[in-house]
Amino acid sequence: MAWLILLLAAFFEIAWAIGLKYTEGFTRPLPTVLTIIAMVLSVVLLAHAVRSIPIGNAYAVWTGIGAIGTVIGGVVLFGDALTPARTICLLLILSGIVGLKLLD
Repeated sequence: MAWLILLLAAFFEIAWAIGLKYTEGFTRPLPTVLTIIAMVLSVVLLAHAVRSIPIGNAYAVWTGIGAIGTVIGGVVLFGDALTPARTICLLLILSGIVGLKLLD
């Protein structure tokens, strides 16, 4: 169950990271409020997950999923480039996430 909570925390991390773009420097009220809510939920869920998962593993997985999801979100929503080099780097992050999960 802790890993599912961590996955949910990572999805909220993706949401707030992408939400930052929509806040336009925290000048738009609704996107700002939604982004802050996602930030809080992400950290609260992470805190709950680390009760059962080692902090190093949990934090690395949380940030790794957040990084991968945010890059994909940037590509889909904002037209960011997905170059072969970026793809290789994302696959390296993904391999680290899988490795940490398998070793837990």
